[in-house]
Amino acid sequence: MVMSKKIYLTASVILVIISSTLISSTVAYIESNDKKVIEVTHSEEELKLFKLIKDYRSENDLSEVPLSTSLTFVAQQHCIDLHENKPDLPATCNAHSWSENGAWSACCYTPDHKEANCMWNKPAELTNYEGYGFEIAVGSSEPIYDGYFMTADYSFEAWKNSFHHNNAILNLDVWANTEYKAMGVGIYKGFASVWFGRETDPEN
Repeated sequence: MVMSKKIYLTASVILVIISSTLISSTVAYIESNDKKVIEVTHSEEELKLFKLIKDYRSENDLSEVPLSTSLTFVAQQHCIDLHENKPDLPATCNAHSWSENGAWSACCYTPDHKEANCMWNKPAELTNYEGYGFEIAVGSSEPIYDGYFMTADYSFEAWKNSFHHNNAILNLDVWANTEYKAMGVGIYKGFASVWFGRETDPEN
């Protein structure tokens, strides 16, 4: 199941800005005096994906999950890492993997979920969010998809039609006793990622 769920900074103030001219998404990260301060902007596709999930949950009598600054930062960073560094290309790795080319814990996420902590801990690694993060992701670094741009509609329909991903969105099956209090959304080039969390985002 692609149920997807570094920035160790040594300088006192570091700013990283990553932008996509296509999706107009900007991410900023600052760490100063041991406090991570992040700012994100959402592209139109990201906001559309958030609304699609919100409406889908409402249609199924589920509560709205607040849009999280912290989890959105993680989602956007992961989509960028997947596109730029392709940690999902080794045969045993899937789209929950993280590369070694960042200030985070790298891992090859395998189908047996032995690297689950690599996903769960990413919000705490990258932000002030103290809870676990749980990710659903879609996309591929295979050459056949080179140049493909993910859309909100495509990712949403792919997840709806996937048993495990749909269960994660609608709190079914193993998620039945889980209450989401935060959700982050990222779309970059050929990847989309949504992160859910059980704790309220302090950035909100």
